[in-house]
Amino acid sequence: MPIEHRPLPELIAHLEDLPEPHILCGRDYRILAANASYRKRCGGGEVIGQPCYAVSHRYEVPCDQAGESCPLAASLESGQRERVLHLHHTAHGEEYVNIELTPVVDGSGEILCFVEKMERLRVARDETGRRALIGRSPAFRRMLELVARVAPAEASVLLLGESGTGKELVANAVHEASRRADGPFVAVDCSGLTETLFESELFGHERGAFTGAIARKTGLIEAAAGGTLFLDEVGDIPLGIQVKLLRLLETGAYRRVGSSEPRRADIRLVSATHRPLERMVRDGQFRQDLYYRINTFPIAVPPLRERREDLPLLVEALLRRVAPTRQLHLSATALRQLNRYPFPGNVRELRNLLERASLLCDGDLIGPRHLSLDMGAGVASAGQGLSAPVSDGQTRDPGDSREVSTRPPPRTAPLTASAPPEEAMRMSLPAMTPPEQAPVMPPPEMTTPQHAPMMRPPEMTTPGVEPPGPSRESLAAPLDPFDLDAARDRALSLALREHRGNRRELARKLGISERTLYRRLRGLGQGS
Repeated sequence: MPIEHRPLPELIAHLEDLPEPHILCGRDYRILAANASYRKRCGGGEVIGQPCYAVSHRYEVPCDQAGESCPLAASLESGQRERVLHLHHTAHGEEYVNIELTPVVDGSGEILCFVEKMERLRVARDETGRRALIGRSPAFRRMLELVARVAPAEASVLLLGESGTGKELVANAVHEASRRADGPFVAVDCSGLTETLFESELFGHERGAFTGAIARKTGLIEAAAGGTLFLDEVGDIPLGIQVKLLRLLETGAYRRVGSSEPRRADIRLVSATHRPLERMVRDGQFRQDLYYRINTFPIAVPPLRERREDLPLLVEALLRRVAPTRQLHLSATALRQLNRYPFPGNVRELRNLLERASLLCDGDLIGPRHLSLDMGAGVASAGQGLSAPVSDGQTRDPGDSREVSTRPPPRTAPLTASAPPEEAMRMSLPAMTPPEQAPVMPPPEMTTPQHAPMMRPPEMTTPGVEPPGPSRESLAAPLDPFDLDAARDRALSLALREHRGNRRELARKLGISERTLYRRLRGLGQGS
């Protein structure tokens, strides 16, 4: 019998038999009935007659008036079923819950009340032995709501985000919350593999398929049967393999290397990349048809700088993982210091910082002196509009009188459009040089500080004389932070300008040959 035709007492009895927490809410948000599972979830107290937002959220006003989405208000407006992800207070603490709200209507279509079903999102709880998603910031909750919505489906998911944001963790969460949770989760690192090796790893091969194939090998697609295949750094897949991968996704069929027998694949595909796939499609580096196939449901994984509210939760969880036998925690000053740090390496960098601090700390309290925050943060913060660290590579708290670090100042300064450091260009130029002619240079940390190349500030140039190269207007134009080639070209042009067109001196300071520098300048239209 449809729910709208069921008598109210029968409806209440039906809810009582359901294993998931259910409540019956009136149009005024007050709880009319609650089953045993909901009462247990709330600690067994009396909930009948109380507003649902007061019980679940400890709010004094409805969710939509407290800055959250309210499924009841949305259902009153739409007259339809509504779904949302909420953070509820329960007898076990805070839990993320999938809310499904269904209106109960009379014969004329008037809404009488609502049935609210709650399902705990297990992947968003830091349980023992689990690598769950942790956070409560708005950016994190937007991502988690998308995960909860797409996980029960079979749609392909594309995770977009910077390195170190935890894309594999999100991919595993999609798997754990899906109907394939009992199947395998197989992760494939697509970077650094040749086309031949990638094809063999992905599809498997038969004995004798190529030199060295002394036995049949099961591919990763076959190993992921019934579960989820996670392609990490999908933007690095060779073009030749992209065609075969597209056929697999379109038809569900593939062949082992060296075999003519078609095989069927039963997988759910989740991909991830930190590269700009749309631009790669325009440049012919990634197939457009494959891009549309894997981009069915994109999810942006936020960087740590966009979810600073989650730092205390992340620190607590990560300290339990890096030092499970100790009761470590951060001092207030150390936490404030972390809160000002730009984290170019995101959560991965945070974990490494905490693991190092746990080894340096002999007690239970981690202070500023145990943290090491000079890992290229100055350059990263300039491009991200974040507060840069102080000159010794660490941020300082005004109230902390202790020396944070005794290390000498780093040689690099924040990279700006008007005056980029030449040391930063030294790190970027080899990537623009043909591989066979790329110079071998020591890493920046091995360079002796007193010999680090210095640049004259713009005010030291001769007044009234315009150095050769691009105009000041073109060099001051806004720069796309994701266009690395343009950034390197800008840096090279500025360096040439600061050396007043002296290519020999510039090549000497950059540690490359004049010929290599000339070829690069010719590509910029400055080789004459």
